[in-house]
Amino acid sequence: MKVHFKNKILAGTVLCLILSLFTAFTIPLTNETVLRGKGKSNENTVSFRGGERLVYKLYYSLGILWLPAGEIEFSVTETTTSYELKAIGKTYRSYENIFKVNDYFYSMVNKQTMLPSNFVRIVEEGKYRLYDSISFDQVRNVAVSYHGKTKGEAKHQSHTFNESMHDLMSNMYNLRNFKTENLRKGDQINLPIFFDKEVYPIRISYSGKEKKEVKGMGEFNTIKMIPEVMEGNVFKKGDLMTLWVSDDKNKIPLIIESPVSVGSVKAVLKSYSGLKYDLSSKIKE
Repeated sequence: MKVHFKNKILAGTVLCLILSLFTAFTIPLTNETVLRGKGKSNENTVSFRGGERLVYKLYYSLGILWLPAGEIEFSVTETTTSYELKAIGKTYRSYENIFKVNDYFYSMVNKQTMLPSNFVRIVEEGKYRLYDSISFDQVRNVAVSYHGKTKGEAKHQSHTFNESMHDLMSNMYNLRNFKTENLRKGDQINLPIFFDKEVYPIRISYSGKEKKEVKGMGEFNTIKMIPEVMEGNVFKKGDLMTLWVSDDKNKIPLIIESPVSVGSVKAVLKSYSGLKYDLSSKIKE
């Protein structure tokens, strides 16, 4: 992920941002594609539904041993016209003496376009606090954000784009809907998203298919992806992030592993419920 981190990015935000990239492979590519995020969706082709719940266990390591650090839960609520997407990330009580995280992400997405109308991010990481609210006008390609330490301190700012724009959460779920039949090893995709008052380009490479053991869940047929990372506060030169997603109609994230500036992080699917389709990628308990 080619992102320039101007400020210190803390563990919880990094992990939530990483998880949003799990499904960024799901577009039929021809060497390189830029996703514009336009067009209408068909409910029969959407890979998720209201009631879906995905829980991931987060690990941190400074060496050989992986320390359980916390969990992130993603959930979907469905109305007649929209999907409400939520993610809540928290550290375990046993990890809070090292670093405490309590993060909340929310996005309201139009069911026809899969584009967001509202996004909210509330971050509590150690002593760091952030409130970020965005209202999107996808017709005029304008967003209005309120950004600050708290809701009361948030400052108003308007942003204009050259195209329709996704937020962190809508990007993840929208990308799960695309087909994968035409993927070839080495294909790449550019994914612009609006995050933290800026548009970030994200480039991801398709790395083929492989069988992967998911701790506590069994063995799966997966699609493997390699996002590019940029040297900075979070990643060192030469770091490679690797992610695996289910090779079925659900396209759910299974595992992500990544080195960071100090140690490594990993997120592993812990439980799931309310999937729209059978998890046919699972081949062994």
